[in-house]
Formats: sequence, structure tokens, C-alpha cells
Amino acid sequence: MKFSTGLTLAAAASSASAHTIFVSLNGGKVGDGVRVPSYDGPITEVTSNDIVCNGGPNPTQKTSTVINVQAGSKATLTWRHTLTSGSGDVIDASHKGPVMAYLKKVSDAKTDSGVGSGWFKIAEDGLDSSGKWGVDRLIANGGVQTITIPQCIAPGQYLLRGELIALHGAQSSKGAQFYMECAQINIQGGSASKTPSSVSLPGAYSASDPGILYNLYTGQKTYKAPGPAVFTC
Repeated sequence: MKFSTGLTLAAAASSASAHTIFVSLNGGKVGDGVRVPSYDGPITEVTSNDIVCNGGPNPTQKTSTVINVQAGSKATLTWRHTLTSGSGDVIDASHKGPVMAYLKKVSDAKTDSGVGSGWFKIAEDGLDSSGKWGVDRLIANGGVQTITIPQCIAPGQYLLRGELIALHGAQSSKGAQFYMECAQINIQGGSASKTPSSVSLPGAYSASDPGILYNLYTGQKTYKAPGPAVFTC
């Protein structure tokens, strides 16, 4: 019965509050330093370049801003249903799944596409022992995702990729919905004492990964998010 109820929820998820966008960093203006799209739809093909910083059916807007952040500090990523939504309209509650963040060191954050190697995961909030998901906590927190910028990495310009995976349709191949945008940042004060191992995007995800091809409605108590382990100092 849980399965049929879940399918009903998934069908209802086409309502106006279904999708989401990472719109701003550290309380800044919408789209100032974050490559936001005008449309809030998902990416579903993990082998596409669109899985990196969005694009394709959701063309992103260029921004000339590079946001200064301090290594070791907390950073806040704000998610909203649309570019003009408030904190009470983040994403449909049926869109349960993990919320993550990645970094990639680049020469010029304003122009680098992000496609290729160099990505490492710095945050992951999936399924906890109470059955709550990262998306549940994101909604409860008014759409604010808080992460820590590693203190031990090299200073310089990076792309910061916020990512949310909605699993309400993920029991079918290519049913998982990926929402992601890239912020252009300049990390200051990093010690450069550690060099993270990295992965490529696209490349780090497969459509058959257990965290991507996943049935939300069978009562599973565990979940393994796709991609690498979270890098720590």
C-alpha cells in the first residue's frame, strides 16, 4: 500500500511548487554570483553536461560576480521554488531526497563550465535514522542549506555546486530529478595542507547507482547517496 500511496504523491508532485533552484549564496541577491536558470525544472540524464551546473532545457544566466568566502567558514545556500518565491515555497514536500554540495578549483570562476574532472563533495544530507530526508530538513529551514568550506584546501577561485536529488519517481530508470546550480566563489585563507581526491562530472554518476535508481516507497531505512565520499580536512 505504501507503494501505491507513493505513486499518488509522485503524480501530485506536478503541482506548481514541485521544482527548485539554488538562487543565492550567503544571503546575496538572487543570481548575483550564482548561475541561475529562468526555469526551475530538473535534469534527468546523468551523462549529460547539464548535470554539472544545469543548462540544456534550463539555460542559465551569466553573472560577473565572484563571491569571497573564507576557508573554514559556514556558507549558506538558499533554495527556492522560483526566482521570486519566499522561504515558505522551497520545493514540494513529496520530492524527498538528499541535499549535497561540491567544489571544483578553477582558474576563472566566471567562465569555467565546470565540465570534467576536479570535483569533490564537501557536504551531504541524506536519510537519517528517523526517516527524515535532507529535503525535509531543507524545507523546515526555509530553504537554507548550511555547509562548511574546508579550511585545508588551497585558496583561489572555485565553482560551488549545490545539488538536490528528488527521488519521488526514482523507482524507474531516469526517474530521479536532479536540481543543481553553480556559484562562483573565491576561497580566501585556505591552508592548502590537503589536496582532495576528485571525480568528473559528468562521470561520477550512473543511472543505475543505488542512490539514483531508488524506490522511495518500499520502507527502506538506509540510503547511499551517489558520488564520492564527503571530503574532510
